[in-house]
Amino acid sequence: MISATTNLRESLKRNWRGARLGRQEISGSLGDLGLFIPLLVGMATTCGLNFAVALFFAGLFNVVTGLLFQIPMAVQPMKAIAAVAVTEKLTTPQILAAGVVTGAVIFFLGVTNLLGVVMRVVPKSVVRGIQLTLGLTLMLQAVQMAAQNEPWLGADSILVALAGLLFSFVAFQRSWPGALWIFLAGLAVTLATHPNAVSQLSLGFGGFALPKFSAPDFWFAARKAALPQIPVTCLNSVIAVCALSRDLFPDKPASERSVAVSVGLMNLLSCPFGAMPMCHGAGGLAGQYRFGARTNGSILFLGAMKMAVALCFGGSLLALLKAYPQSLLGVLLFFAGLELALVCRDVFSEREPAVIMLLTAVVGVALKSAALGFGCGLALHYFLMLIKRRAQR
Repeated sequence: MISATTNLRESLKRNWRGARLGRQEISGSLGDLGLFIPLLVGMATTCGLNFAVALFFAGLFNVVTGLLFQIPMAVQPMKAIAAVAVTEKLTTPQILAAGVVTGAVIFFLGVTNLLGVVMRVVPKSVVRGIQLTLGLTLMLQAVQMAAQNEPWLGADSILVALAGLLFSFVAFQRSWPGALWIFLAGLAVTLATHPNAVSQLSLGFGGFALPKFSAPDFWFAARKAALPQIPVTCLNSVIAVCALSRDLFPDKPASERSVAVSVGLMNLLSCPFGAMPMCHGAGGLAGQYRFGARTNGSILFLGAMKMAVALCFGGSLLALLKAYPQSLLGVLLFFAGLELALVCRDVFSEREPAVIMLLTAVVGVALKSAALGFGCGLALHYFLMLIKRRAQR
């Protein structure tokens, strides 16, 4: 016990000293907002989730994550739970119960190291297929966010999205903090076009209100929201994010066990107090890296800003974020998906792994289920392996 405490203390000191903060790190910290803001705002406006509390805990775990990991590990809303919550109009206790159930399962898999067994039977080609599925899904979602603004001209339009894309490509070529400038441009547009949203800002956090759970809430949440979220969390928030960390940060990769335990504890400790269900997403890590994040300093900065904004403005900030241009959020989301998809290019050197990866991705994107794509890719891998063994005999 003493040894473990000493190791943790030394790890925190090392991670803190390794943090850097500059224009690129600040820009990188904003690379995940294209996914974070729409999901959080959606759950707050549709389901009554306490916006200030959710934002505060997201910032708190950004800071905790930044201290525990040396890389810019993202903290995102759980996408499957958020999607079910918004479309099915779940109550706040049901959303939080889904986070508790999912967190408990992922924590158990991490502590028992059962995810290690999964990693031994899942080939690299299938993992790459999952990453490609998620990358393409994020890019398609980004295009839809821009296209839903039907006018070509205007403050929040398709033309603005195209201009943002072009600027981002130029920014990457010249090492500019692209995400920072895009975020500030979107904020300027919001202030200019929605002055009423600005006038609604007020100082004050509003405090915590402990949700009242019931047994039916947990049963309903487990069936409706946690069940589809668990495989997504295992694949995207643990397996895929750890594979991506090995690609982007080979000298300091994250382990599946530590990430699973982190996701589990994050939800078990915060959801009972009103925080939204959260995870570490591969898309978030890819987006933050793409826009300049190279150390955990970006996450520490982002977490501090989230907590400060939540404590200062509370739920009054919600009106401002609802008015933020979807076209520019789509630009941030597009490049998060692009970075995630690009790590899969190493598989194309061999025909068989490339076929397995593409099948996994095509099924996952077409059926809108990374889990089904995973199943098809894994089945094809072992089917081809069986054929090879019979041929050798």
